[in-house]
Amino acid sequence: MSKISPQAIIEDGAVIGENVEIGAFCFISSESTIGDGTTIAQGACIYGKTTIGKNNRIFSHAVIGSIPQDLKFRGEEVELIIGDNNTIREFTLFNPGTEGGGSKTVIGNNNLFMGYVHLGHDVIVGNNCILANSAALAGHVEIGDHVVIGGGGVAVHQFVHIGDYAMIGGASALTQDVPPYCMAEGNRATLRGLNLNGLRRHLERDDINEIKSAYRKLFESGQPLKDSAAEILKDSKNSFVKNICEFAIETKRGIPYERKTK
Repeated sequence: MSKISPQAIIEDGAVIGENVEIGAFCFISSESTIGDGTTIAQGACIYGKTTIGKNNRIFSHAVIGSIPQDLKFRGEEVELIIGDNNTIREFTLFNPGTEGGGSKTVIGNNNLFMGYVHLGHDVIVGNNCILANSAALAGHVEIGDHVVIGGGGVAVHQFVHIGDYAMIGGASALTQDVPPYCMAEGNRATLRGLNLNGLRRHLERDDINEIKSAYRKLFESGQPLKDSAAEILKDSKNSFVKNICEFAIETKRGIPYERKTK
């Protein structure tokens, strides 16, 4: 049985699941769907066509699904989709998609979004990610699974892609793509090596050693990046190595690392 405060405003048409809690002074739009077991604390607002999965925790004064901060937006139908078991802390702001980006912002499962995090329009977030306080993702940013964006105001430029198990250091300004398993930091952020602490929590030692070897060949050999990636791809059967090499070949914004000459 759901527990809904009489001071909450829930528009006709909203779909509320089982065992949902909605606090005082919340607003839930007519197009919203709230999954079973989700809690929405006092003062949070859910706007537009927003679908929220099961067992999410949304804290006070979060603003979820308000229209994109994009001057090209003209009121077309767009949506925000949030998976299961996410924690969305105070004063976060999540925007839906835009027509030019596929009309959807999509968030996976088991993520932690700390206070004041902003997700712009058409952002895609994978699973098991942590975004620390005041991280701001501009429109069309895509991040993979198990990504950590560190504490203290990280800014991520539009269209940037961050691969699986990557980490971005606190107070960084990121304008280019960060490959899987890597760590980047600074303003402007550049690669600082592999996210070894994160990898050791999730991957086997042999796989980490293979990734280390690939990283050295990609970013420390002095050869052109895409040539190195194609060469490694031909010889390696390791799925993690293939992942980082394919990312290096497919990057559109480039990868921020120090180019070495022979």
